[in-house]
Amino acid sequence: MNVGILGTGMVGRAHAAKLAVSGHEVKIGTRDVARKLAETEADPMGNRPFSVWQKDHPGVKLVPFGEAAAHGEVVINALHGQAAVEALKKIAPGLDGKILIDIANPLDFSKGMPPSLFVCNTDSLGEQIQRALPATKVVKTLNTITAHLQVDPGRLAGGDHHAFVSGNDAAAKARVIELLKAWYSWTNIIDLGDISTARGAEMVLILWTQLWGAAKTPFFNFKIVR
Repeated sequence: MNVGILGTGMVGRAHAAKLAVSGHEVKIGTRDVARKLAETEADPMGNRPFSVWQKDHPGVKLVPFGEAAAHGEVVINALHGQAAVEALKKIAPGLDGKILIDIANPLDFSKGMPPSLFVCNTDSLGEQIQRALPATKVVKTLNTITAHLQVDPGRLAGGDHHAFVSGNDAAAKARVIELLKAWYSWTNIIDLGDISTARGAEMVLILWTQLWGAAKTPFFNFKIVR
């Protein structure tokens, strides 16, 4: 499958690496290809320069955002939350009619760590993206899980924990659930409802960051027992 990924940070790289090694044709998008490849220092999160990372993942092609969007039969949004809506609006034609798997979070680091949310309670980043892209089928998922567990849930408790999906299009959600199972071997997935339920999924991040601080590791997740 042709997959477009938007965002070259830790999350985008985790998905790109997993999908490329599984045989998918992956293009990962950035704002400025030449600038990204010219970077020589680790980013603020400690990730290696992209050019160094790409040597270990030669099957992943770095392209402008618009090309990644046009390439993907399905597109993954792994952009920084504060930049996501404006970046996506600029490439909207390439996303028309497609499923956009939104794994971004509305994190605000303006006051340092831990972050707060720049939208919550009565709106969500997922909803903002859906309003900005009315011709795109936005499905919120995996945003409550650290990147490496997103693509390999078996690393924790044999995969016995939960992912969530939110979105307005039932068929798109069903397709994303299929892809999460096929791509990453997820087995426990709960459909929360329409895109407004992304509010709850995103607000989990406040608890998530507190748990990270208490546990001293991001390798945890939620299991829903009922």
